[in-house]
Amino acid sequence: QAAWCELPARVLLVLTSQRGVQMYDADGSTMVFWHALDVPEHPAAHSVFARGIAAAGGRFICVGTSFGAVLVFDIPPKGTNVTLSEVLEQHRDPITDIAAEQGQAPDGAGDLVTADDSGTLCLWSTGEEFTLLGKIPGSGSTCSSVTLWNGIVAAGYGNGQIRLWEAGSGRIRAQVSAHARWIYALDLAPLTGKLLSGAEDSFVHVWKLSRNPDTDDIEIQHCHAECVTDTQVCGARFCDPAGDTFAVTGYDLSEILCY
Repeated sequence: QAAWCELPARVLLVLTSQRGVQMYDADGSTMVFWHALDVPEHPAAHSVFARGIAAAGGRFICVGTSFGAVLVFDIPPKGTNVTLSEVLEQHRDPITDIAAEQGQAPDGAGDLVTADDSGTLCLWSTGEEFTLLGKIPGSGSTCSSVTLWNGIVAAGYGNGQIRLWEAGSGRIRAQVSAHARWIYALDLAPLTGKLLSGAEDSFVHVWKLSRNPDTDDIEIQHCHAECVTDTQVCGARFCDPAGDTFAVTGYDLSEILCY
């Protein structure tokens, strides 16, 4: 995976692979930091990799691993003195995705969510030490992608469902059978609450998340569907904070399609 991590003082390009974690300056010209993964004595037992990247808490970058651990790196305002400050060990399965709050978290709600292969979600509060606020058990389907916005956790699953959770209480608030096959990508437009989902069924959907001002219920509305013919969509991202444009790509596709 690759992701730009925007911190108040700097932007880093973070790459994860089967060997470890690399951090570069935003233009990719200078490697700032390299963290190698420990390879077990019997590597045939299971594959080793890092996956899931998120900037959190103003000065940290969190990266998940196939061991179920989340590595928390403390990033200095400048220079290469990056340190591994904490390892979060609450997951028993490989980490699939990590997301940080992109809006305004309500009081008591976590500002970081981590997901794993079993569908388990962990909600965290970031700070000098990360605090586990709650754990949402999996239901047998992998949580492949997760986002967090205004205290709403939106999670996409291998069975094609999107589920919305309350980041404060961990209660489920909505469930949508969004796709016929595995969801590979979720993205969120922080200015508007639009949610983008892309899946193996060749469809890309745009949704709108909101809170009812009278009841504080979380609501989801379908806005648009786009079929990318004969393409298993494996990547989908908004291109701007308002969600007016998005880009899509698929397996064996050398193009990025923009809508």
